[in-house]
Amino acid sequence: MNTEQPTETHSSPITCPVSTPEANDLKKGALKRTPFVKFKKVHSNFKSPIQVTKSAEVSPAEEVAELEKRREQLDTEIAQLEAEGYRVEELEHHIDMLHEYNDIKDIGQSLLGRIAALRGTTTRDLYSHFGLELDD
Repeated sequence: MNTEQPTETHSSPITCPVSTPEANDLKKGALKRTPFVKFKKVHSNFKSPIQVTKSAEVSPAEEVAELEKRREQLDTEIAQLEAEGYRVEELEHHIDMLHEYNDIKDIGQSLLGRIAALRGTTTRDLYSHFGLELDD
C-alpha cells in the first residue's frame, strides 16, 4: 500500500477579476468617484466624528457652576411664561396633539403613495385630484 501523499505546488499567482483604471483614464477624468459639490470642500483633511467638546476641557466645578447658571436662566424663563398665562399641562397637551396629528398625516401620506402606485401616477397629481394643497 502506498502511503505517500501527492503534493501540489502552485507557482502561479492568484488572479483577481477586478480591473484597475489605467493612468490615461485618470488623466482624462473618465473615472471620477467624488461628485462635484458646490459648497463642500471635498479634498479637505479628515475630521473625526468624535470631537473633544469644550465641557471636556472644563473642570467639574466649573461645569457644575455653568449648569447651575443655565438652570437659573431656564427657571426665570419658566416663571416669565407662567406669568404670561402658559401652563405646563397645556404645553404637554399640545405636544400630544401634535404627535397625534403627525401620526395621522404619516398614515395619509402612506395611503396617497399606495393609491398613486396603483394608479400609476404621482402623489403630487393626487393632491389636486382630492382637493389637497401641497402644503397640507
